[in-house]
Amino acid sequence: MAKKLRIELNSAGVRELLKSPEIMQACRTQAQRIAGRAGDGYEVSEYTGKTRVNVSVHAASEKAYKDNLKNNTLLKAVGK
Repeated sequence: MAKKLRIELNSAGVRELLKSPEIMQACRTQAQRIAGRAGDGYEVSEYTGKTRVNVSVHAASEKAYKDNLKNNTLLKAVGK
């Protein structure tokens, strides 16, 4: 029989990790890939929130906005 494994997370360490520059860079890299696949008119924005880093891709031009509404461009770019 296998023994039960118990893992106890260090909450302060996890909080520190979620706000770290390394996690920000990993998220930024992924967002830039998505924006690149989506095409022109899409931008990446980022900030460090209360509990973690936040990175998003959004349509920055009217043309990109309409393209995303019609074709779900950002959703498709995430799935590639």
